[in-house]
Amino acid sequence: MKQEPRLVLGLGELLWDELPEGPRLGGAPANFSVMAARLGNHAVLLSRIGRDDPGRRALEALEPLPVDTSFVETDPDHETGRVTVSFRAGQPEYTIHQPAAWDFMELTDEWLRLAERADALCFGSLAQRSPQSQQTIQTLAAQTSSRCIRVFDVNLRTPFYSGEVIQESLELATVVKMNDEEVPLVLRLLGLPQGEGLRTDLLRESAERLLSEFPLLNMVAITSGGKGSLLVTRNEWDRHPGFPVKVADTVGAGDAFTAALTHYLLRGASLATLNEAGNRWGGWVASEAGAMPDLPEARQAELAREIEPSRKIEPSRKFEP
Repeated sequence: MKQEPRLVLGLGELLWDELPEGPRLGGAPANFSVMAARLGNHAVLLSRIGRDDPGRRALEALEPLPVDTSFVETDPDHETGRVTVSFRAGQPEYTIHQPAAWDFMELTDEWLRLAERADALCFGSLAQRSPQSQQTIQTLAAQTSSRCIRVFDVNLRTPFYSGEVIQESLELATVVKMNDEEVPLVLRLLGLPQGEGLRTDLLRESAERLLSEFPLLNMVAITSGGKGSLLVTRNEWDRHPGFPVKVADTVGAGDAFTAALTHYLLRGASLATLNEAGNRWGGWVASEAGAMPDLPEARQAELAREIEPSRKIEPSRKFEP
C-alpha cells in the first residue's frame, strides 16, 4: 500500500542569490523544501518575502516546483532577501544583506498547526540572526511532537551566528548537520573541548561529544564537500567517501544532502543508505548550475535506483562497548 506523503517543513530564509551570471532563487530552507518535495514529501516552505517585485518573482519561480508555498508570509515594510555570491577556488562566498523580510517572520496559528502535525522540520542558524525570527523558529520547533525529526542545519555566515543560538538550537534538535569546517567553530562557541588526532577520528569524537552534551540529539551529520560525509549516532557510525562529479557550482548541494537525509530517515533507512542518498543528491546538485536545477524524471528514477539498496557489503560500524 502506498504511503501518504510525509509533512516536511523548511523554516527560514527565502532569498535571491545574486550570482556573477545573474540572480537565482535560494536560501537553505527553500532549497531543502524543494528537494524534499521532489523526493515525494508534502514539503511546506515557511518564510517571509517583501511586498515587492523580487518577492512576486520568487513565488513565480517556485510555482512549477512541487513545494507548497501557500504559507509564505508577505511583509509590507521590508524587502525580499538577497545575497551577493562570489566564488573563490570554486567555493561560494556570501554577502547577506539586511534587514530582509525573513528577519521578521511572524508566529501565526497556521504555522503552529503545521508544526504540531509535522513529521520533520528543518531550521538553520542564519534565519535566527534577528530576535523576532529566532523566537518564531524556536517556538515552532518546540511545538512539534516528540516523533518529529527536527533537523538543525548549521549555517555559519559571519557575523550572523552566536554560541547562544547554536546552544538553544541544539537543545531542540534531534539531528544536526554541519560541514567539517564548522565543527571546530561550533565546539568553540559551545565551550566544549576539542580533541587531537587524525581528521576522521577527530570529527567522530566531536560528534560523540555533541551527542553526550545534548540529550535530544540522535544524530550528527558532518559533510566534507566532494570527500563525502560522516554520520554518527549513539550506537553506530558510517563514513561515505563521496562521489566524483564534475562540479558546476556547490550552491545548494548541502541542502540537497540534508533533504535526502531527512527523507530516508523518515523511512527508517540504515546509516549507509542515508549517507548514500545524501551524497548522491548533493553530488547531483553540485554537478548542475544553481540550487534548484531542472530534474528530469529519468534522472530522478536513476538516482533512486542507485541509492537503495546500497553498500550492503559495508555495514555501519558499531561502537565498542
